[in-house]
Amino acid sequence: MTGSASERRGALLRLGGLVLVFVAVAVGVQLSGWDGPQQLRESVEGAGAWGPVLYVLGYAALVLVPTPASVLTILAGALFGLLQGVLLAWLGALLGAVGGFAVGRRLGRPAVDRLLGGRLAQADRVLAHHGLPAVLAVRLVPVFPFTPLNYAAGLVGVRFRHYLLGSALGMLPGATAYAAVGASGANPLGIVVAVAGLVLLVVVGGWWGRRLLRREGVDPDQE
Repeated sequence: MTGSASERRGALLRLGGLVLVFVAVAVGVQLSGWDGPQQLRESVEGAGAWGPVLYVLGYAALVLVPTPASVLTILAGALFGLLQGVLLAWLGALLGAVGGFAVGRRLGRPAVDRLLGGRLAQADRVLAHHGLPAVLAVRLVPVFPFTPLNYAAGLVGVRFRHYLLGSALGMLPGATAYAAVGASGANPLGIVVAVAGLVLLVVVGGWWGRRLLRREGVDPDQE
Protein backbone atom coordinates (compact mmCIF):
# COMPACT_ATOMS: atom_id res chain seq x y z
CA MET A 1 0.00 0.00 0.00
CA THR A 2 1.60 3.30 -1.01
CA GLY A 3 1.27 6.61 0.79
CA SER A 4 -0.07 8.06 -2.45
CA ALA A 5 -2.92 5.55 -2.48
CA SER A 6 -3.87 6.65 1.03
CA GLU A 7 -3.73 10.27 -0.11
CA ARG A 8 -6.04 9.49 -3.03
CA ARG A 9 -8.54 7.79 -0.72
CA GLY A 10 -8.37 10.81 1.57
CA ALA A 11 -8.94 13.15 -1.38
CA LEU A 12 -11.99 11.15 -2.47
CA LEU A 13 -13.38 11.23 1.07
CA ARG A 14 -12.90 15.00 1.24
CA LEU A 15 -14.56 15.40 -2.15
CA GLY A 16 -17.50 13.27 -0.99
CA GLY A 17 -17.77 15.37 2.15
CA LEU A 18 -17.74 18.51 0.03
CA VAL A 19 -20.62 17.19 -2.07
CA LEU A 20 -22.68 16.36 1.03
CA VAL A 21 -22.03 19.78 2.56
CA PHE A 22 -23.05 21.64 -0.58
CA VAL A 23 -26.19 19.59 -1.08
CA ALA A 24 -27.17 20.08 2.57
CA VAL A 25 -26.57 23.82 2.39
CA ALA A 26 -28.50 24.08 -0.87
CA VAL A 27 -31.48 22.24 0.59
CA GLY A 28 -31.42 24.47 3.67
CA VAL A 29 -31.28 27.60 1.53
CA GLN A 30 -34.18 26.39 -0.58
CA LEU A 31 -36.30 25.70 2.50
CA SER A 32 -35.50 29.08 4.05
CA GLY A 33 -36.32 30.96 0.86
CA TRP A 34 -33.09 32.99 1.08
CA ASP A 35 -31.60 33.75 -2.34
CA GLY A 36 -28.03 34.00 -1.14
CA PRO A 37 -26.16 33.85 -4.47
CA GLN A 38 -28.34 36.56 -5.98
CA GLN A 39 -27.83 38.81 -2.95
CA LEU A 40 -24.09 38.22 -3.10
CA ARG A 41 -24.05 39.07 -6.80
CA GLU A 42 -25.95 42.30 -6.10
CA SER A 43 -23.36 43.23 -3.46
CA VAL A 44 -20.53 42.66 -5.92
CA GLU A 45 -22.31 44.61 -8.63
CA GLY A 46 -22.77 47.43 -6.15
CA ALA A 47 -18.98 47.65 -5.80
CA GLY A 48 -18.75 48.42 -9.52
CA ALA A 49 -15.51 47.73 -11.37
CA TRP A 50 -13.67 47.30 -8.06
CA GLY A 51 -15.56 44.11 -7.22
CA PRO A 52 -13.70 41.81 -9.66
CA VAL A 53 -10.38 43.59 -9.03
CA LEU A 54 -10.64 43.18 -5.26
CA TYR A 55 -11.63 39.54 -5.65
CA VAL A 56 -8.59 38.73 -7.81
CA LEU A 57 -6.21 40.54 -5.45
CA GLY A 58 -7.83 38.96 -2.40
CA TYR A 59 -7.59 35.49 -3.96
CA ALA A 60 -3.90 35.97 -4.74
CA ALA A 61 -3.19 37.15 -1.20
CA LEU A 62 -5.22 34.46 0.57
CA VAL A 63 -3.56 31.53 -1.21
CA LEU A 64 -0.25 32.68 0.24
CA VAL A 65 -1.53 31.96 3.78
CA PRO A 66 -2.58 29.27 2.61
CA THR A 67 -6.36 29.31 2.13
CA PRO A 68 -8.06 26.43 0.22
CA ALA A 69 -8.06 27.58 -3.40
CA SER A 70 -11.08 25.39 -4.16
CA VAL A 71 -13.26 27.35 -1.71
CA LEU A 72 -12.19 30.67 -3.24
CA THR A 73 -12.94 29.37 -6.74
CA ILE A 74 -16.39 28.12 -5.72
CA LEU A 75 -17.03 31.59 -4.31
CA ALA A 76 -16.11 33.12 -7.68
CA GLY A 77 -18.79 31.06 -9.38
CA ALA A 78 -21.36 32.14 -6.78
CA LEU A 79 -20.44 35.83 -7.04
CA PHE A 80 -19.77 36.31 -10.73
CA GLY A 81 -21.41 33.42 -12.58
CA LEU A 82 -19.66 30.67 -14.50
CA LEU A 83 -17.70 32.40 -17.27
CA GLN A 84 -16.56 35.47 -15.36
CA GLY A 85 -16.05 33.39 -12.22
CA VAL A 86 -13.71 31.00 -14.06
CA LEU A 87 -11.71 33.89 -15.51
CA LEU A 88 -11.36 35.77 -12.22
CA ALA A 89 -10.53 32.67 -10.17
CA TRP A 90 -7.98 31.60 -12.77
CA LEU A 91 -6.37 35.06 -12.73
CA GLY A 92 -6.32 35.11 -8.92
CA ALA A 93 -4.79 31.63 -8.75
CA LEU A 94 -2.19 32.50 -11.37
CA LEU A 95 -1.26 35.73 -9.60
CA GLY A 96 -1.04 33.82 -6.32
CA ALA A 97 1.13 31.18 -7.95
CA VAL A 98 3.54 33.85 -9.19
CA GLY A 99 3.53 35.48 -5.75
CA GLY A 100 4.24 32.15 -4.08
CA PHE A 101 7.11 31.56 -6.50
CA ALA A 102 8.68 34.86 -5.41
CA VAL A 103 7.99 34.34 -1.69
CA GLY A 104 9.48 30.83 -1.80
CA ARG A 105 12.86 32.27 -2.71
CA ARG A 106 12.77 34.47 0.38
CA LEU A 107 11.54 31.74 2.74
CA GLY A 108 14.46 29.44 1.94
CA ARG A 109 14.66 25.66 1.62
CA PRO A 110 14.16 24.62 5.27
CA ALA A 111 10.87 26.53 5.65
CA VAL A 112 9.49 25.33 2.29
CA ASP A 113 10.59 21.74 2.99
CA ARG A 114 8.54 21.82 6.20
CA LEU A 115 5.51 23.06 4.24
CA LEU A 116 5.94 20.14 1.83
CA GLY A 117 6.35 17.63 4.65
CA GLY A 118 9.97 16.89 3.77
CA ARG A 119 9.23 16.36 0.07
CA LEU A 120 11.16 19.31 -1.37
CA ALA A 121 13.78 16.97 -2.84
CA GLN A 122 11.00 15.10 -4.66
CA ALA A 123 9.55 18.38 -5.95
CA ASP A 124 13.03 19.38 -7.09
CA ARG A 125 13.47 16.09 -8.97
CA VAL A 126 10.04 16.30 -10.61
CA LEU A 127 10.01 19.97 -11.58
CA ALA A 128 13.64 20.83 -12.26
CA HIS A 129 14.45 17.85 -14.46
CA HIS A 130 11.24 17.57 -16.47
CA GLY A 131 10.26 21.16 -17.21
CA LEU A 132 6.91 22.24 -18.65
CA PRO A 133 5.27 18.76 -18.84
CA ALA A 134 6.00 18.16 -15.15
CA VAL A 135 4.59 21.53 -14.07
CA LEU A 136 1.47 20.89 -16.12
CA ALA A 137 1.13 17.40 -14.68
CA VAL A 138 1.51 18.37 -11.02
CA ARG A 139 -1.14 21.06 -11.50
CA LEU A 140 -3.52 18.41 -12.82
CA VAL A 141 -2.53 15.76 -10.25
CA PRO A 142 -2.61 16.75 -6.56
CA VAL A 143 0.88 15.33 -5.90
CA PHE A 144 1.79 18.48 -3.95
CA PRO A 145 -0.54 20.99 -2.20
CA PHE A 146 -1.21 24.19 -4.15
CA THR A 147 0.48 26.79 -1.93
CA PRO A 148 3.59 24.80 -0.88
CA LEU A 149 4.11 23.85 -4.53
CA ASN A 150 4.17 27.55 -5.43
CA TYR A 151 6.81 28.16 -2.78
CA ALA A 152 8.84 25.11 -3.82
CA ALA A 153 8.91 26.17 -7.47
CA GLY A 154 10.76 29.32 -6.47
CA LEU A 155 13.58 27.21 -5.02
CA VAL A 156 14.02 24.40 -7.52
CA GLY A 157 15.54 24.63 -10.98
CA VAL A 158 12.32 24.95 -12.98
CA ARG A 159 12.34 27.80 -15.48
CA PHE A 160 9.87 30.56 -14.69
CA ARG A 161 8.31 30.51 -18.18
CA HIS A 162 7.68 26.77 -17.86
CA TYR A 163 6.21 27.28 -14.40
CA LEU A 164 3.95 30.11 -15.57
CA LEU A 165 2.68 28.36 -18.72
CA GLY A 166 2.25 24.98 -17.03
CA SER A 167 0.38 26.57 -14.13
CA ALA A 168 -1.84 28.63 -16.43
CA LEU A 169 -2.88 25.57 -18.44
CA GLY A 170 -2.99 23.09 -15.58
CA MET A 171 -5.17 25.21 -13.28
CA LEU A 172 -7.84 25.97 -15.88
CA PRO A 173 -9.79 22.66 -15.66
CA GLY A 174 -10.02 22.84 -11.88
CA ALA A 175 -11.04 26.50 -11.98
CA THR A 176 -13.83 25.64 -14.42
CA ALA A 177 -15.10 22.73 -12.35
CA TYR A 178 -15.12 24.48 -8.97
CA ALA A 179 -16.60 27.70 -10.37
CA ALA A 180 -19.40 25.62 -11.89
CA VAL A 181 -20.23 24.32 -8.41
CA GLY A 182 -20.52 27.88 -7.12
CA ALA A 183 -22.44 29.11 -10.16
CA SER A 184 -25.08 26.41 -9.65
CA GLY A 185 -26.38 28.52 -6.76
CA ALA A 186 -28.88 27.03 -4.34
CA ASN A 187 -30.21 24.51 -6.86
CA PRO A 188 -29.44 20.99 -5.52
CA LEU A 189 -29.74 19.47 -9.00
CA GLY A 190 -27.37 22.08 -10.40
CA ILE A 191 -24.88 21.33 -7.64
CA VAL A 192 -25.04 17.60 -8.33
CA VAL A 193 -24.46 18.18 -12.06
CA ALA A 194 -21.59 20.58 -11.36
CA VAL A 195 -19.96 18.21 -8.87
CA ALA A 196 -20.33 15.35 -11.37
CA GLY A 197 -18.45 17.50 -13.88
CA LEU A 198 -15.84 18.24 -11.23
CA VAL A 199 -15.33 14.54 -10.51
CA LEU A 200 -15.00 13.85 -14.25
CA LEU A 201 -12.40 16.59 -14.67
CA VAL A 202 -10.48 15.39 -11.62
CA VAL A 203 -10.45 11.80 -12.90
CA VAL A 204 -9.56 12.67 -16.50
CA GLY A 205 -7.09 15.39 -15.53
CA GLY A 206 -5.51 13.12 -12.93
CA TRP A 207 -5.16 10.27 -15.41
CA TRP A 208 -3.59 12.53 -18.03
CA GLY A 209 -1.31 14.19 -15.48
CA ARG A 210 -0.06 10.84 -14.20
CA ARG A 211 0.51 9.74 -17.78
CA LEU A 212 2.61 12.85 -18.39
CA LEU A 213 4.65 12.21 -15.26
CA ARG A 214 5.31 8.58 -16.17
CA ARG A 215 6.27 9.63 -19.72
CA GLU A 216 8.85 11.93 -18.12
CA GLY A 217 10.17 9.03 -16.05
CA VAL A 218 8.57 10.07 -12.75
CA ASP A 219 6.48 7.68 -10.65
CA PRO A 220 3.53 9.78 -9.30
CA ASP A 221 2.79 7.07 -6.71
CA GLN A 222 6.23 7.21 -5.20
CA GLU A 223 6.28 8.36 -1.59
